[in-house]
Amino acid sequence: MKRILLVHTGGTLGMTGRRPAALKPGEFFRTLKSRVPELRKLAKLDLHLFSNVDSSELQPESWVQLATYLHERRDDVDGVVVTHGTDTLAWTASALSFLLPNFGKPIVLTGAQRPLGEVRSDARLNLVDAVTSASAGPKEVTVCFDSHLYRGNRVRKASVSEYDAFDSPNFPPLGVLGVDARFEPGLASSGKPQLAAKLDPRVFVLKVYPGLDVELVLAMLGRVKGLVIEAYGAGNFPVGERRSLRPLFREAKARDIPVVVVSQAHRNGVDLSLYESGVVAMEEGAISGGDMTVSAAAVKLMHALATFDAPKARRGYLERSVAGERT
Repeated sequence: MKRILLVHTGGTLGMTGRRPAALKPGEFFRTLKSRVPELRKLAKLDLHLFSNVDSSELQPESWVQLATYLHERRDDVDGVVVTHGTDTLAWTASALSFLLPNFGKPIVLTGAQRPLGEVRSDARLNLVDAVTSASAGPKEVTVCFDSHLYRGNRVRKASVSEYDAFDSPNFPPLGVLGVDARFEPGLASSGKPQLAAKLDPRVFVLKVYPGLDVELVLAMLGRVKGLVIEAYGAGNFPVGERRSLRPLFREAKARDIPVVVVSQAHRNGVDLSLYESGVVAMEEGAISGGDMTVSAAAVKLMHALATFDAPKARRGYLERSVAGERT
């Protein structure tokens, strides 16, 4: 059997409590052994408690610590399962895909919509599928949920209440775990395993909306090092006389603040050459995020800021696909 490192970070999967009482972190490993003993039939499990918190508490510093720990344990195991709360799971998955290039072994994140100790929990199946995927699935960072395996930096949380909590609108699943488990090859390693665990969290995510006052955003530019803009459609935003965002792009360029433009639309991506406002953004040095998710774009920008001093190198990193995060 494969040796799988199972790292618990917290989240609903490991919580206790019943409505109307609030859920809170529980004794996850004790519940795991009693509720899913068959995991021992799938793999030799090595359990590690990284943290036991709601995923909203996990920050960029947590991603760096987690990536460092996984890098240290890489040679000891055949694959990794990370149990995680659903709220920021896509952010952690994106971070690990950039911080651990060429890991060469499966890293599978999973969670649940109901705690493992409950009768109708989805946690048991997600755990079984995640261990299966870590044993035989593609050797990259993935998310396993509701019998589907997705590329980790391509997912979005799509539902709060249904068991199919995640989707990947711009990239097909890497695996389907039905009666049989079927997997795609996934990314191929292009070099030796590395630990690139550096992030600069001074990134601001700005969602464009009618009535946005550009003066508010200009006032905070002195506190940020990078900007992700969620634009309309293919990369649109106002450039007319009223509430034009042109001054924002111009000031960001003057301050050497990289600006990555992504779309509020879940399907397809940004094409800055399509409309006037996109051309304006390009003229002021904005970078098209293509079909990257907001979480992937923000984390990648944090990584670029911490890794590259030269604007040209930073831009090249952001424009190319590094870990399958953009088409």
